[in-house]
Amino acid sequence: MPFKENISATSSKILELLKDKESLTSWQIKVSLNISSSLLYLALGSLENQNKVTIEPDGLNYKVTKINA
Repeated sequence: MPFKENISATSSKILELLKDKESLTSWQIKVSLNISSSLLYLALGSLENQNKVTIEPDGLNYKVTKINA
């Protein structure tokens, strides 16, 4: 799978994980999807840039919250 498509697919999977949750940590997402940190943060950056999630520092991780539009 081309890299850009992989980021897009991972972004969709992250939104699906957040569907029924108030928020998750970046670690919970990484472990649930079994992905590299690089892919995780590229996908999260893409989602934040599209105003689909907010990302806030949470200790050594980040708290990721879906924005309900």
